[in-house]
Amino acid sequence: MKHQRIAVMGGTFDPIHYGHLVTAEAVMYEFQTDQVLFIPSGQPPHKTQREVSPANHRYLMTLLATETNPRFFCSRIEIERTGYTYTVDTIRQLKKLYPQAEIYFITGADAFSEILTWKNPAELLNSCHLVAASRPGYSRTASAAMQQVLQEHQKTVHILEVPALSISSSDIRLRVMQGQPIKYLLPEIVENYIYKHGLYCRT
Repeated sequence: MKHQRIAVMGGTFDPIHYGHLVTAEAVMYEFQTDQVLFIPSGQPPHKTQREVSPANHRYLMTLLATETNPRFFCSRIEIERTGYTYTVDTIRQLKKLYPQAEIYFITGADAFSEILTWKNPAELLNSCHLVAASRPGYSRTASAAMQQVLQEHQKTVHILEVPALSISSSDIRLRVMQGQPIKYLLPEIVENYIYKHGLYCRT
């Protein structure tokens, strides 16, 4: 029996945009995964410096953005968990739900460069594949510790260039706040949701 491969894309998705979707599709193609599971974060510990939109809004935007792709799915497991949500806890939960699956966790290159500051990084590195998505031409000098991580986990840590990563959620939020257009940066249905619910507008 062929073991299932599941790509997992976590993030605040505040809002989800084409950069996320193009990355998910690229990972699914590159690693021949059977599906991509989008998991909006509940209480991300690294976003305490700014107010994050309510989880249900972020979940619904993600659901709307992924509904036309039959291999994209959306999960509430992090937003239903109490307290801060950590990647290692999510991977543990997914391994219980999909005990036979090979998991490819997608993160950004910037976030991956800080992985040694995450909760239980050694367990995380040994429990799944990690795909660090980067912009073409992206370069960041790795610390000695990160170079050691890359050396020790050559078979399970992957760097993947994705052109659409120049789009950012923070830029979209700022553009909405300033009354600038966001069309073609994210699916139209998500754009409409943002305006309908007054997200990111000055209050």
